Amino acid sequence: MHERGWGLTAQVANDTFAVLRAGTDEPRGVAVVCGAGINCAGMLPDGRTARFPALGRLSGDWGGGGGLTAEALWHAARAEDGRGGPTDLARTLPGHFGLAGMSALIEALHLGRLPAARRHELTPVLFETAAAGDTVALAIVHRQAEEVVTMARVALDRLGLLDEETPLLLGGSVLASQHPPLHEKITALLAERAPKAVPRIVTAPPVLGAALLGLDRTSAAPGAHARLRAHYASPAG
Repeated sequence: MHERGWGLTAQVANDTFAVLRAGTDEPRGVAVVCGAGINCAGMLPDGRTARFPALGRLSGDWGGGGGLTAEALWHAARAEDGRGGPTDLARTLPGHFGLAGMSALIEALHLGRLPAARRHELTPVLFETAAAGDTVALAIVHRQAEEVVTMARVALDRLGLLDEETPLLLGGSVLASQHPPLHEKITALLAERAPKAVPRIVTAPPVLGAALLGLDRTSAAPGAHARLRAHYASPAG
């Protein structure tokens, strides 16, 4: 950043704060990001924050696209070889790649014939299988909803916001897609556990929030913020 000369100073922050800023015009609220991984952060106007290390299972996290895919593959493998109960995932996951079964998919991933990055293609397959009524797939999706709401509720509680109407920004590819089994479960759980939270889906890229945070630090005029938002709201943005 210094080499590019974009500014005299540079401040590094987790992209969850960028999603939070992209979804609200005030430094008050909580954001949960669920894309390849999962994370959550909240902040108050006085500068206080609530956040998590978000280092995966090491720091107590579960889910995100990578975690969902791993869980789906685990259940599908056990369904095919008899160690687990039946699930359509044993058919839909390998079927996505045109393979006959889980044994072929496991071999292709293990030997590198399918690059590891292509595992991310299986997250939408999991949601499609859940939407079709598969109980195992639906249980995985509902667990993800539990994790999203748990993180949000803890962050709201840390900041003393559980009893106030507070923006709850939901971003990242998994949440922005608003898959019905996930989105509906999150909505239901929030109504029970954090009824004052006001959920909003953020589809703008995190770079919008990063740029807005930069404008905040320079005390830019409101018009600059509006022009920036308009840029990312347009098809060209």
